[in-house]
Amino acid sequence: MAAYAICVRDGQILLARSPAPDGTPEWVVPGGGMEHGEDPYDTVRREVEEETGYRIEVTGLLGVDSSHRVFREGLGRAVDHHAVRFVYEGRIIGGELRNEVGGSTDLAAWQDLDAVPGLVRVGMVDIALRLWRERPATGRLADVLEDAE
Repeated sequence: MAAYAICVRDGQILLARSPAPDGTPEWVVPGGGMEHGEDPYDTVRREVEEETGYRIEVTGLLGVDSSHRVFREGLGRAVDHHAVRFVYEGRIIGGELRNEVGGSTDLAAWQDLDAVPGLVRVGMVDIALRLWRERPATGRLADVLEDAE
């Protein structure tokens, strides 16, 4: 389980950059895995601060994304993976933009919303942006993207 925040202001979205398994840098929505016993609301606030330096106010729950996949580890056994991701909307209330040191990301930056389609990014960026734009009453996209990460 994980929690992510969409923070948009002045036509820009706050994103973080993380290396893909092959080392290629790709943009991600700030957020990440819940610690045992942690509430998703607390997770998203902690993760955004760790990855970007900003403190946020959670202004709403946009939705929940769930994906189930089976991965093969080379020629080894299959790994059954189920991801449940809470997507919140957040507003910056303090802190200063900085890059994470020694964590899962290496850069935090504001990106123009219009530029997002041209960025190398994980599918979760598109899912989170759709939840932000569409604000489905059910908190779920009707045609969930299967390639989200």
